[in-house]
Amino acid sequence: MGVVVVAAGSGTRLGADRPKAFVELVGVTILERSLRGVLAALPDEVVVVVPPTHVDETSALVEHLGESGSRISVVAGGAERTDSVSAGLAELSEGIRWVLVHDAARCLTPVAVFERVLAALRAGVVGAIPGVPVVDTIKVVDTGGVITETPLRETLRAVQTPQGFDREVLTAAHAAGAAATDDAALVEALGHDVLVVKGDHRALKVTTPEDLVRAERLLSELP
Repeated sequence: MGVVVVAAGSGTRLGADRPKAFVELVGVTILERSLRGVLAALPDEVVVVVPPTHVDETSALVEHLGESGSRISVVAGGAERTDSVSAGLAELSEGIRWVLVHDAARCLTPVAVFERVLAALRAGVVGAIPGVPVVDTIKVVDTGGVITETPLRETLRAVQTPQGFDREVLTAAHAAGAAATDDAALVEALGHDVLVVKGDHRALKVTTPEDLVRAERLLSELP
């Protein structure tokens, strides 16, 4: 199993003076926390995708993490998320069958979430992603802000990462060149079913200063 860790975001919404993954969360960068969680899942390979300006810094971080049993490499990302994931996929060894794509910004994701996604792939699905039930009522609106639909809350999930796929299917999905906010949407566009497995509230995505505060609070609650 290989993991592509996407850490190429700019961090603009976080209001940081550096890429988001290199912002510290209680004294440790978001990227380092994320990588420690990824390595706990015991992948065969990890590819870390970062801004071109931070390849050397990330390579030093990888060395700092020490021996893990996983092959770890660092590559430069692209202008869009899909470009960055494609760069990570291209770096994986040919023998990798399953690929998990993980946002470094979800740096507190428990290893159990990785294990559930991988278990679904091993059971035969071509795609599996974690998700949690939506607690708010969601409204669909038109361009003028008028409500056009109220979907059943029971059918909705807020999805997270890691998102896992058969490597050939994911590669084909990226080669198709569609635009999407996550990899599951690309695979769905090819007509494949993607299973949602149980996610975890700790797998929040650090995007805004408020998210950083929430992550700090979660860390303070951990044993």
